[in-house]
Amino acid sequence: MALIRWRPKEIDPFKELLDFHKEVSNIFDTSFGDLPDKLFQEGTWLPNLDVSEDKNNFIVKMDLPGLKQEDIDISVSGNVLTIKGERKKEEESKDKNYYRRERFYGVFSRSLNLPNYVDTNKIEASYKDGVLEITIPKTEVAKPKQIKVKVK
Repeated sequence: MALIRWRPKEIDPFKELLDFHKEVSNIFDTSFGDLPDKLFQEGTWLPNLDVSEDKNNFIVKMDLPGLKQEDIDISVSGNVLTIKGERKKEEESKDKNYYRRERFYGVFSRSLNLPNYVDTNKIEASYKDGVLEITIPKTEVAKPKQIKVKVK
């Protein structure tokens, strides 16, 4: 009787990774389907925003073209900044045929978690040329301090 050396099954890590990727994609495709399309059809949209920081403030800029100042609501609850608004749909003429519609209408709401070291009582907002800018000041504790090192 001849002895045959046992070898574990050879594993192709790339094939397993590809199979895993296919499974995850399938889960998302079947779970959410065409959810974004349905949201936009029902009058919900998400305007783009940027969040930046300097040594004294956090700055939030949000593109809101076509909105009036009274259509925008900004609130702070705890450490959550919420920006809500509505872009009203233009009256449609029955004489027009649309070939493409990419501008979204309806209500939106965006919320941002703020760090603990901001002063929510001093938040300021301005709206110009379709861009909302919110300035959120940091507290004195969060501001960087310069410490001089003495050489002896």
